[in-house]
Amino acid sequence: MFVSAWNALTSGAGPTRGAQLARSPVRVARHEVGRRRVRATGRTNTVFLRMSQKQEQDQNGLEQEQDQTKAKGSAAENSAARQIMGIRGAADEEDVSLMRIRVQLMKPVTWIPLIWGVACGAAASGNYVWNNPEDIAKLLVCMVMSGPFLTGFTQTINDWYDRDIDAINEPYRPIPSGRITEGQVKAQIVLLLGAGLGTAYGLDVWAQHETPYVLIAALFGSLISYIYSAPPLKLKQNGWIGNYALGASYISLPWWAGQLVFGTLDWKTMLLTMFYSFAGLGIAIVNDFKSIEGDRAMGLNSLPVAFGVEKAKWICVGTIDIFQVLVAAVLFGIGENTYAAALTALILPQMYFQQKFFLKDPIENDVKYQAAAQPFLVLGILVTGLALGHHGPI
Repeated sequence: MFVSAWNALTSGAGPTRGAQLARSPVRVARHEVGRRRVRATGRTNTVFLRMSQKQEQDQNGLEQEQDQTKAKGSAAENSAARQIMGIRGAADEEDVSLMRIRVQLMKPVTWIPLIWGVACGAAASGNYVWNNPEDIAKLLVCMVMSGPFLTGFTQTINDWYDRDIDAINEPYRPIPSGRITEGQVKAQIVLLLGAGLGTAYGLDVWAQHETPYVLIAALFGSLISYIYSAPPLKLKQNGWIGNYALGASYISLPWWAGQLVFGTLDWKTMLLTMFYSFAGLGIAIVNDFKSIEGDRAMGLNSLPVAFGVEKAKWICVGTIDIFQVLVAAVLFGIGENTYAAALTALILPQMYFQQKFFLKDPIENDVKYQAAAQPFLVLGILVTGLALGHHGPI
């Protein structure tokens, strides 16, 4: 009997205290309340989490919408700026004022090299005083003559004779888009040419020239501009002659004008600037890559059309680099070693950007290359002008 009782106790028969407490109504009720609280808390946290996620999504959506609006506005502004400056990627706008169209025809972005060339010629004269009000006034007038007036004339007449090509390559341009009439274009050509030649003669009077050298240079440049664009000669039909004429117009002619306003111009200096014009020929070739399709369709024998993209890109960088190196050699030869070293240092980054951008893809990267490399080229022209101003006649 004792054994049976002991076995019953050790086998767990009968209710334990834990089991009794578990079956207690109060304990069961408390446990149920706790479980409900946990479920409620979980549901509340889930609701707050979903609300937080929704708010985050709404905020992200709002920020994306604002970014897209800003991007569209920035793109529109950039495109409009490109339009009035006369460069690729312009907006195709309908409601544009006639004055804005006239400015677009003049391509203000192309004035910059001419204006810079005038400053280089003034530096090369050795007579320009940088803080003299009268010299500053002469320089500014010469810049207006070379930039807005005569370059504006050049670009307007070029657009007129290129209207069929532009209809293929750049249909947003004012003439092929029909935003300006033939009579308005021709009136602008005459007005800009007259203003440029009149200003040139005024500079001769101001500089007390017995022979109107500045006017002669302006007439020569205007003639080159005309035969570059207009038939029957239309120099731009030939890749070599046309691009060299363009390079000379952008480097040599404004240099000559600036130097003539403040001093004399000898044949050796003219020859040196012609070397730089070959570098300008290379820059002109860069611009031909974007127009291959239209040039080929219209029978223009640009270098990329004549030689193909691969050969033309090497011709391009070769002319840019070789003739700058020759100018640096001339500066070393006349004893202007500091200026020659500075010019050499400015050639090296141009070579780097040729490798990085232009030689990889001259069609896709032409704008990137010019934006990166051309500042060093134009600084080199100024360095050369300062060298000659310091040295005197070669």
